[in-house]
Amino acid sequence: MLTGLAWLALEVKYLQRSRRFYEETLDLSVREATDREVRFEAGDTAFVCRRSDGIPRGGLHTHFAFSIPAGEYDDWWDRLADEYDLTEFQFGSARSLYLYDPDGNCVELGQREVTGPGIDGIFEVVLEVESLERARAFYADLGFETVDRGDERTRVRMTGPVDLELWEPQLGLADARGGVHVDLGFETPKPETALEAVEERVRLLERGSDRVVVADPDGHVLAFVSQ
Repeated sequence: MLTGLAWLALEVKYLQRSRRFYEETLDLSVREATDREVRFEAGDTAFVCRRSDGIPRGGLHTHFAFSIPAGEYDDWWDRLADEYDLTEFQFGSARSLYLYDPDGNCVELGQREVTGPGIDGIFEVVLEVESLERARAFYADLGFETVDRGDERTRVRMTGPVDLELWEPQLGLADARGGVHVDLGFETPKPETALEAVEERVRLLERGSDRVVVADPDGHVLAFVSQ
């Protein structure tokens, strides 16, 4: 149903400060820039920093993960360690480093089988939800599959066009929090089909020939856009 992550948008306080962090510190290329937002290229996904002066807003205190080639990991660590208080976790044979951007979003750089060079995609986004079971059922109807549950049953990991971690309010790895009112765009052959799967549980924000935009039960904005 959903075939790819088209974009992830964050809300930022000072647009130029965030642009410097992602463009200069993390080497993301700017795809488009306006007075309200900057769109970067993260592989095939748009990564958006957006001022908090309109609707939709971007996500606040969002934890998300960029993909980097496995062989670049040590270089990234050495590059960032002098200026940032880095945290590292290992998942099987893959390592991830964590740091915070100027707006308090927890940014993960994780080893993945990607071409690079540098950041080449987004593989995980963490959403804060009020009811874990309600959110899990909602995203299951959009085609996401549950692959892991936390020991305390306050989080669940689902896989689809991007991995979603659904967290009830808590601090996770690196003291990260799930994002609130996160703006996610998903590619799909038929936006109306995605809407039909969840229509009774969303607030419809926009409906057009090539896209449908809704707010999920926790206020996250989801756009279903034609491929």
